Amino acid sequence: MNARIHHVNALVSSLRLTAVDFDLLYANQNDLTPLESVEVFLSEQQRLRTEKQNIIRRRRANLPAEKNLESFDFGFQRSITREQMLRLSDMTWVEQAYNICFLGPPGIGKTHLALSLAVKALDLGYAVAFTTLDELMIILKTSQISTASKRRLKILNAAALVLIDEVGFMPLSTVEANLFFGFVSSMSEKTSIIITSNKGFDEWSDFMGDPTITTAILDRLIHHCEILNMTGNSYRLQHRKSII
Repeated sequence: MNARIHHVNALVSSLRLTAVDFDLLYANQNDLTPLESVEVFLSEQQRLRTEKQNIIRRRRANLPAEKNLESFDFGFQRSITREQMLRLSDMTWVEQAYNICFLGPPGIGKTHLALSLAVKALDLGYAVAFTTLDELMIILKTSQISTASKRRLKILNAAALVLIDEVGFMPLSTVEANLFFGFVSSMSEKTSIIITSNKGFDEWSDFMGDPTITTAILDRLIHHCEILNMTGNSYRLQHRKSII
């Protein structure tokens, strides 16, 4: 018996199980059959592993906040419906590498809705990565010299869904526009992209600075894409809070 216990302890150690895992293996041993004990143990291991993977996915996603549809005011923002968003929330489009573009003026809820889809994707086990366009440019320009940028780019490239926020707020140089084209091109047909932009597609060449590059980027983005044109007043301005 001592030899068997020693063998089990060695197995537990080799599997890098925690003390809690070890205790669970022997928990209620007087009440459970050996098969039941193993079943309980393996089920708990599966739960712990799923929980750990979920934490890792969320950390790598780097979302600025976790949003959901329940907290979105569809009564205030009427240019998009709850039904539209619920259809997108099944996330089947990620399997087909479809893209989604939320277009419209600042403050109307584009990022909230985009983040709600990102959270849903995380909950379903997809790898997600968030970045603003400005942050993406820094990553792409420094990935050869910065370990942090190289690591982040690797996460972006490995994601099933990439959310690029605030497209159009700042103009891009020719070099940056080409880098953005290269990134979008590398994602095309294999990774879903969610874009939020305060500019309509007809205005993209203004901040891209190159109509040819703009056309090439849009061609890859909207080939398989749901385009949601949103309108209305800024929710933040309408519901602003003041000190006095």
